[in-house]
Amino acid sequence: MLPILPRLFLDLFASTSLVAEGDAGPAGFLVGVLSPSDPTEAYVHFVGVAPAMRGTGLGRALYERFVALATADGRVVVRALTSPVNTASVAFHRALGFSVTGPVAGHNGPGTSCVLFERRLAPPA
Repeated sequence: MLPILPRLFLDLFASTSLVAEGDAGPAGFLVGVLSPSDPTEAYVHFVGVAPAMRGTGLGRALYERFVALATADGRVVVRALTSPVNTASVAFHRALGFSVTGPVAGHNGPGTSCVLFERRLAPPA
């Protein structure tokens, strides 16, 4: 995981990143960012759930907690992306109410394709 999730993310975004503890250590995590460039956007950089915990609703719970953080901060959209081969992620995001676009060729530069996710948020009550 280290090449795609350097400690930098956890250090800089600790207040918007979530860790769920299980009996044998971390059961799942979500690294989220409230965009410093666009005060209306939030972004989920990475989410992971231990294989034994998949299908338990933990991933959904992590996402919903991050959505609540983003909404409380006045964000109106949450975005994420994945590789086109990650069909489980595409299905998961659809089930969470994200719109799905792509694959978008060249999204991260020449020769890359990404599937983009977007979920519009209701303003806080």
